[in-house]
Amino acid sequence: MNDRLMVAAAGPGRSMEDAQSASQDDGAGQSRTRSLSVADRIRSAILSGDVAPGERLREVQLSVTLGVSRTPIRSALQALASEGLLDYAPNRGYAVRSFQTAEIVDAYEIRAMMEALAARFAAERGLSDAGGRVIEGALADGDLLLAKGSLRDEDRVTYGAINFAFHDAIHSAARCRMLGEMIRLCQSVAPSSHRNIVAFEFDDVRRRHDDHHRIYDAILARDSYRAEILMREHVASVRSSLVKSMLKRGVASAVSVSPVRVASERLSAASEAFHGCEKSAPP
Repeated sequence: MNDRLMVAAAGPGRSMEDAQSASQDDGAGQSRTRSLSVADRIRSAILSGDVAPGERLREVQLSVTLGVSRTPIRSALQALASEGLLDYAPNRGYAVRSFQTAEIVDAYEIRAMMEALAARFAAERGLSDAGGRVIEGALADGDLLLAKGSLRDEDRVTYGAINFAFHDAIHSAARCRMLGEMIRLCQSVAPSSHRNIVAFEFDDVRRRHDDHHRIYDAILARDSYRAEILMREHVASVRSSLVKSMLKRGVASAVSVSPVRVASERLSAASEAFHGCEKSAPP
């Protein structure tokens, strides 16, 4: 693991020396919080390119760097593997997973269809008060983050949480379990996940966040056609930004197995179920 990853994983504003001098994990009650924090830091380091596809992540080194025991490190690595960011091999441990550019593009194509359908359903069926508050909170947080006029790499985690909250609220408002399952399947290709913000240029994020405002306005207006079109275009623009970012970083030709083929097959099998969701939805 290179020094840049060690410093990136240590968190915003911390040097390697700062991280190595941090105190060890001091209580089981803090285990989950620490695990989530460690996962956020490692995720950010991976997505920013500080660690290359295929590179191994070693528990001992991360434990020393982050100043925590190996238990939260292990939990964080397991969580990242479940998200699809890491691969695990017996006797070798965890390594950063890699994907072919075509696989990622396929995942976004499928996700664009599913997300657009979720936005349409949300507009037709309406948002709950709780769902509206979640989206409005995400929009307000994004406005505040972008008001600074620039973004630092440590803002990636913050925006990832904002982005996830927005999209997840729309998925919930769609009220179709099958649709939610298919979207989660698309996100098994980690770069296409709502939480994983790979392309992180300010102008790109500004444009995406403006899309969120327009999509929300269409849902509030119960304009299902506009909500569907806006969401489809939104996901397509994110895909374009991601591919440009990958090409710029020189990682667009990474080779790996593709869970997208499974997604495509299941999409065909599930098409009738989506019609069933529409028929069973409340008027």
